[in-house]
Amino acid sequence: MKILVLSKRQYMGKDLLDDRFGRFWEVPLELARRGHEVQGIALSYRARETGTFRDPVGALTWHSFNLLERGLPALENYLRRARRLAAELQAEIVWACSDAFHAIFGRRVSARAGARCVIDLYDNFESYPATRIPGVLPLFKRALRAAHGITCVSPQLAEYVSERYQSNAPALVLENAVRADLFYPRDRAASRRELNLPQAARLIGVAGALDRSRGMDALYRGFEILAGERSDLHLALAGPRRRGEKIPRGARIHDLGNLPLETVPVFLSALDVAVVNNRDSAFGRFNFPQKAGEIIACRVPLVAAGVGAMKNLLAEHTELLFAPEDPQSLAQAARRQLAQPLIIDSKVPTWGEIAARLEKFFLKVRDRAHG
Repeated sequence: MKILVLSKRQYMGKDLLDDRFGRFWEVPLELARRGHEVQGIALSYRARETGTFRDPVGALTWHSFNLLERGLPALENYLRRARRLAAELQAEIVWACSDAFHAIFGRRVSARAGARCVIDLYDNFESYPATRIPGVLPLFKRALRAAHGITCVSPQLAEYVSERYQSNAPALVLENAVRADLFYPRDRAASRRELNLPQAARLIGVAGALDRSRGMDALYRGFEILAGERSDLHLALAGPRRRGEKIPRGARIHDLGNLPLETVPVFLSALDVAVVNNRDSAFGRFNFPQKAGEIIACRVPLVAAGVGAMKNLLAEHTELLFAPEDPQSLAQAARRQLAQPLIIDSKVPTWGEIAARLEKFFLKVRDRAHG
């Protein structure tokens, strides 16, 4: 197949091309390794180096554009270049990813190229600020109704899309995965030495976005409750945060900043209990926290907010769930894990396995056009 991928360049606190990070880097790369001709366009909403980027073995080509380099006309310039690339590639599938804007772009680019449009929803994009811009939400809904296929990060989101948008397009639940070469069990003491974390402490922590939209206040207050009960308890934090976000300080709080992906499994392996925080919100109810898969792959005990996909994932271990934004409930779940650690024994998919499922779906969508 000939596949064109459309994505924004910055997401989840990382840069798609600089960091070679996440769903929109790994899945296209795996599809290219499976023998498909894959090219991507990464649209940066910030000033970044533009041009052509290739993965280290040359299987995948990305083209990077800046949206604001020439003001408002840059959008039409981007669409012209995207249509030209789709025509040169003779794209059969346009996989439109990352936000509502790219769903809209994907519909337009695929229609001009005569390709099938598959829209990827790795979150509920209605919860993003972009859809509050006048006119964006109706265009996003129109794009979903016109799509030839939809990939969704969770079963909850797939059901929501089917009901809310009355889409007749085939849908595939396509969870996030982990890199097996990075996320595997490691020695806790060695991990703590590498990150200069205290060896004798009981350590709870989180690796992910540190902002109120994820219910972080509940973790900070839950830690205060537990820290008042035991003097050996410490809190470790790692991840991106918004400017001005208040991160607590203290002798027993260790803020490691926004770690490179290669260091995240070391951080997780240093913990006694990892926390998957979330709110019961339009975002939290439909996402599938990638960090949960990473924690499980590292075989670290976890506790998680009982919302969305995590309720399904931990259905047989509800004692590991806590009420979203409830410090007392979080403290109680963490208290249990500290006393009697339970590791979730579940296979976490690799990006190669995810790509194999997507390949079959793309073939189904493509062949449906000729049926």
